[in-house]
Amino acid sequence: MDRTEKALKLPCEQFKRNIGTTKPVFQQMMTVLQTAYEKLHESGGNPNGLTVGDKLLITLQYYREYRTMEHISIDYGCSKSTVSRSIGWVEQTLSADGQFQLPGKQALQEEVLQSGDVKTVAIDVTEHPINRPKKNKRIGTPARKSGIPTSLKSL
Repeated sequence: MDRTEKALKLPCEQFKRNIGTTKPVFQQMMTVLQTAYEKLHESGGNPNGLTVGDKLLITLQYYREYRTMEHISIDYGCSKSTVSRSIGWVEQTLSADGQFQLPGKQALQEEVLQSGDVKTVAIDVTEHPINRPKKNKRIGTPARKSGIPTSLKSL
């Protein structure tokens, strides 16, 4: 029995508490993802180590529990990059479908102006590496090259 089947056997209340969504919405997401996966792999290719259900569970777990990709990768027996690619694929596929997309900023602002109700939307940013400048001799020694003294003793 895989992880998805185990999760779906949970009572509805416990499922929503653990996964972060209801069973009908989860199954709707699974249908969209399975269709996209079959379309992507209709010409063949190597099957992934993770099932579509695992990818969806990884994504929901990442958002629900705020766990790092590295910790999730240990649980699923794959690499951190596989977890990152899975989350990206699930996000892109579900947002491209249109059923699971948040309205844009302008639509939210117009809705607040029309109804007078203040809405709150939480947005989670995805982990990504920070680009840092590469170390080389030219960057590390501008003081010596420009003739500026490097210590107070030389003054």
